[in-house]
Amino acid sequence: MVQEYKEKAILVGCQLPHIEDERFTFLMEELASLTHTANGEVLAEVVQKRDRIDNATYIGKGKLEELKALEEELEPSLFIFNDELSPSQVRNISAHLDAKIIDRTQLILDIFAGRAKSREGKLQVELAQLEYLLPRLGGQGAQLSRLGGGIGTRGPGETKLESDRRHINRRIDELKRQFEQVKRHRERYRERRKRNQVFQIALVGYTNAGKSTIFNRLTSEETLEENLLFATLDPTTRKVKLPTGFQSLITDTVGFIQHLPTTLVAAFRSTLEEVAEADLLIHVVDSSHPDCDQHERTVRKLLESLEASSIPEIVVYNKRDASPRDFVRLSPKNSIHISAYKEEDLRLLLQTVESVIRTEMNPYDLLIQADQGRMISQLKTETIVTNLEFDEQEDVYRLKGYALETHPIFTQQER
Repeated sequence: MVQEYKEKAILVGCQLPHIEDERFTFLMEELASLTHTANGEVLAEVVQKRDRIDNATYIGKGKLEELKALEEELEPSLFIFNDELSPSQVRNISAHLDAKIIDRTQLILDIFAGRAKSREGKLQVELAQLEYLLPRLGGQGAQLSRLGGGIGTRGPGETKLESDRRHINRRIDELKRQFEQVKRHRERYRERRKRNQVFQIALVGYTNAGKSTIFNRLTSEETLEENLLFATLDPTTRKVKLPTGFQSLITDTVGFIQHLPTTLVAAFRSTLEEVAEADLLIHVVDSSHPDCDQHERTVRKLLESLEASSIPEIVVYNKRDASPRDFVRLSPKNSIHISAYKEEDLRLLLQTVESVIRTEMNPYDLLIQADQGRMISQLKTETIVTNLEFDEQEDVYRLKGYALETHPIFTQQER
């Protein structure tokens, strides 16, 4: 069996006064997880406490010398910095070190490039990478041609990085044109779902919170489940049946992360609009993670930027079996604590979803002729039926339940 080659990396972080020790530790651990997801091996971490970031080299001269000594000792193939570096910082650091220099943003972009499977996903990633790399061409070209690819160079590839700016700009324009076509197709698809009176649920949450696991258990689907950051990139939509038989659509979306690159947020806006168009959000939080409160806040901030914070929401604290005994929910209202692998917890989740959906609906009370079986079946899937009785004397069924305000039954009966 051929062993997969892992690039060796040294991680570099700078702790500013407003970042607490524990929080900084979590950020560096997350950087190590991102490196692992990109198939890298962490050799060492170098951190420094500073009042502010050095404009020229990110870290101080003494730490730069320390990195040089570590490079000679450990022979890494790259250094990964925990913040977004400016083009001049990359050039100045590269003048002191031989290994490749990439930052947190470039690492995340690289992971997305490796994970994108759909045409839309690939277009979005390439567009984000090119827009990020365009101002950095001057400092990166020689460095990348010397080292020949690897982490931070997937996607558009080194040949594009060495091309002139006009070529890159032309490619960006072409990608934007293609992307507009894909975006229009997605909008038409969303409009069709709205016309068909379909209730839409979106799974949102921090990366690796367990969204895909919940999605698979609720829909019997087989999307990728891995203990890696950004295991899901392309959104997947499937039907889900609630306890009363009511059917809705549920979408598994890309995970959020702290300091998500702005180029990615912009490029993935059409995909993230699946979230903004949803009727209900299931916000999944990994309750076993020591920094889960911050993860929850990060997702909330991104939901606000997508203008989705007013959508009804259920907070699902997942991984109950692995969470600490003294775990306290940040959002006690409209939240549940579950393990996605326990059937009874999944039933509780579906019941909670149905009760929240019911609050968004209007009640109805209908009499339907006994020979209208098809209509009764339709109402069971399109509405929440709470009571179904047959009146033998009148030969009619009486249905009580809840339906969306726009459902056709409200035009057929007096309110």
